[in-house]
Amino acid sequence: MKFAIHTLGCKVNQYETQAMQQILGQRGHESVPFDEAADIYIINTCSVTAVSDKKSRQMIRRARKLSPDGVVAVCGCYTQTHADELDDLNIDLVSGTGDKMGFIDQLEQTHRERQPVNMLDNAFERKVFEYLPAGGLEGRTRAMLKIEDGCVNFCTYCIIPYARGRIRSLNSEDTAVEVRRLVDEGYREIVVTGIEISSWGQDLPDGQTLIDLLEVICHAVPDYVRIRLGSLEPRTITEDFCRRIAVLTNICPHFHLSMQSGSDSVLERMNRKYDSERYFQSVELLRTYLDDPAITTDLIVGFPQETEQEFCETLDFITRCNFASMHIFPYSIRSGTPAASMDGQILKAVKEERSTRASAIATQMQQKDLQNWIGRTVDVLFEECRQGSWRGHTGRYTGVSVESEEQLQNSVKQVELTGVEGGILQGILV
Repeated sequence: MKFAIHTLGCKVNQYETQAMQQILGQRGHESVPFDEAADIYIINTCSVTAVSDKKSRQMIRRARKLSPDGVVAVCGCYTQTHADELDDLNIDLVSGTGDKMGFIDQLEQTHRERQPVNMLDNAFERKVFEYLPAGGLEGRTRAMLKIEDGCVNFCTYCIIPYARGRIRSLNSEDTAVEVRRLVDEGYREIVVTGIEISSWGQDLPDGQTLIDLLEVICHAVPDYVRIRLGSLEPRTITEDFCRRIAVLTNICPHFHLSMQSGSDSVLERMNRKYDSERYFQSVELLRTYLDDPAITTDLIVGFPQETEQEFCETLDFITRCNFASMHIFPYSIRSGTPAASMDGQILKAVKEERSTRASAIATQMQQKDLQNWIGRTVDVLFEECRQGSWRGHTGRYTGVSVESEEQLQNSVKQVELTGVEGGILQGILV
């Protein structure tokens, strides 16, 4: 059968989609683009914001329009958390965020029998990490490796703990086997990802933490393979963590530390597990132990009750941290979370205005960071060619473009950086 998949949301969803593509391909099924004719359309949904919900519903309706008589199968966070909204969407197979192998088995059966099936479970009853093959179907440059699922932070704005359930970790032995397999398949960079990787190991009996796993991973791969980390909580960054990670030469010097606000009172309303000084301590530790790391972050502006003074505290704080880049989001009401029912919801115009002000500072910091690299020579892992220009990334995850007639895909080359254009460093091969 022919199948098409559309994925919304985070790297974990992308990872799980790639795994499903691999497994279906191994079973003899053919993957086709989503806008082409297919026997089965799969939508891997997201529910991180209300906009994500809307996009998920739109893609489900689009799939049904593309194939009125085909099988429409849906999985992911939106279906897990909004089962009551699915009845009018004409879905043949409904699953959530768990049991992807069972989902694939049922997918084939639903295609044969054409009987609607609902496989939703209770996310909080899951106790075991579901192993799925890492990697992808296209190219051999970067692979994602999911090491953890679930989250128990219960931030007041976030629905993901309800969608994903409790912490489940891939044990270190199986992780080592998986990274070796990815190296054998030719990948030059492995992205360690999960719903909340800072909590890796909390469910395992041996008391290991993320830094223990990273040492296992780096010892399992050759020196030329990069290990890149997904988003981290500030509490992960301790002196012991930094001292140990500084000697792991495979680790990319790029650390995405979740922040969300630079105001302690806003962080408290968000139920974040740190204050601004603990966050800044993490930033300073990384810069003390590593050579010029890229520190990036997320920021939510216009959280309920956020005053102008609190917002100005955040602007001062991001300037103090001097981030290499930032993702800035206006707060979006997420039904089913405590923040959605808080008093003092901020007007849309105010959120947009604050987002613009924060983005201006973020752009200035990013441009300063990029300019600081002009004249230096760096290693770049090249990924694709666009109209004669090869694009790749440094270990700090800075985009680099060079003009070359060489075949550079999946190779690491030294590049002398000569300028900046459109947020991308320009350079010449050494």
